Amino acid sequence: MNPQPLLTPVKLGCYQLPNRVVMAPMTRSRTYNRDQAPTELHAEYYAQRASAGLIITEGSQISPQGVGYIHTPGIHSEAQIRGWRKVTEAVHARSGRVFLQLWHVGYVSHPDFHNGALPVAPSAINPNTKSFTPLGLKDTLTPRALETSEVRAVAQDYVRAAANAMAAGFDGVEIHGANGYLVEQFLRDGSNRRTDEYGGDIPKRARFLFEIVDGVSDAIGSERVGVRLSPANTWNVPADSDTRALYDFVIGALSGYALAYLHLRESQGDLSAIPNMVANVSEHYRTVYRGTLITNTGYDRKRGNEVIRKGQADLVAYGMPFIANQDLVERFRLHAPLASVDQTTLYQGGAKGYTDYPSLQAEAA
Repeated sequence: MNPQPLLTPVKLGCYQLPNRVVMAPMTRSRTYNRDQAPTELHAEYYAQRASAGLIITEGSQISPQGVGYIHTPGIHSEAQIRGWRKVTEAVHARSGRVFLQLWHVGYVSHPDFHNGALPVAPSAINPNTKSFTPLGLKDTLTPRALETSEVRAVAQDYVRAAANAMAAGFDGVEIHGANGYLVEQFLRDGSNRRTDEYGGDIPKRARFLFEIVDGVSDAIGSERVGVRLSPANTWNVPADSDTRALYDFVIGALSGYALAYLHLRESQGDLSAIPNMVANVSEHYRTVYRGTLITNTGYDRKRGNEVIRKGQADLVAYGMPFIANQDLVERFRLHAPLASVDQTTLYQGGAKGYTDYPSLQAEAA
């Protein structure tokens, strides 16, 4: 009997993975301490899911300036490095591989996180969305545009955060360039109206991303670096005037790097009213990107096997299914039913809705 493509080995960067099932990065808001550092609870949560070919952690702030949601961890202090080391040691003890996602939310933040100061962004444009603050959801405000020297400094924050991640024992890092956060704010001309070297035509708007990729690759090795992009995203950021041309350029240029992987989010919803936006993201960019490709968003076991069988991706990242199914790989192997997620505990609580979902073995006992 032919094995499921999802369950076959694959090379990713300098690592040989036992399967092609990736745990997608997911904010869970379980970091309740003042240091914004992971705890033993985080270590248990990720270790439970170590049978994934690769775990990509929740987004972690590269600096205090990057925070925009309550109870999210960082990777810019010694306490945070120590906290994350508990996670990496627990995952490695179960023979897992884990990358840390590097995160700066840009304008998707609020002065409540910054002692009253405005969040920063490429340009002073209000995204008109919500920020999840200690006092609940609040409307975003018009941010402060970063000075040119500050943009370069933020790129270096990514480099330091990557070095911190390696000090914490991670196998690599993922640069978060998706979901309307800072990197994507620089890429899109609807959120980037700069007139310096970081704004204007597509190569200039992409300069910030490539300075980060260059710096992080030089610091830890490109084979330990992944990049996440969302070419069909309209959440937190407006569509570009020519989104297809933008991402054709960016992804084509990334193809020249020996990265561990490129991680692409598929479209959500109807994009027919948006001109020049690619709907079938992985199918289109498989012909543009020559390296290892991870696809994400809306996959089940059947569709995941199909996209790999067709050669449109090398690995498939799963989000929600991994929350309620710590042994998702085993459930896929046995064609077992999946447990459902308790939506009320996604972003609140301790162990409940986090580490208390039973495995198949526990369910059978």
